[in-house]
Amino acid sequence: MTSHWLGVVCRDHVRRGVRLGIAQLGHGKRTGLARLAPGDHLVYYSPRTSLRDGAPLQAFTALGTVADAEIWQADEGDFHPWRRRIDYLPDVIETPIRSVRLDLTAHPGWGVQLRRGLVQLTGADFARVHDAMRAA
Repeated sequence: MTSHWLGVVCRDHVRRGVRLGIAQLGHGKRTGLARLAPGDHLVYYSPRTSLRDGAPLQAFTALGTVADAEIWQADEGDFHPWRRRIDYLPDVIETPIRSVRLDLTAHPGWGVQLRRGLVQLTGADFARVHDAMRAA
């Protein structure tokens, strides 16, 4: 059964991941990636444009499907993040979260759950985000 996930990552990091065809969650931790299964859908929500000093964004920034079961550790000098391959959809439209009516955001304080960095979405919420990001 396919699951739908929302990863919380700044837009700069999302764009780099899309260029590389990879997902990285939780500042490179393995735990979140291990929850994903091949064929699962991943949508990125970016609260800011960049990690530390970025401007507020609050938008969905990428959409894709987990390509396979492999999780590997990259070597970036002093940083060794865990990664997975993602087949990203091309030509998605960056979409403000407030422009999509979601079960996720229907209750006060909804943003607190995003602090976990990875949240499972309902199929209905994923479909709404997918449709908004793919609108012509």
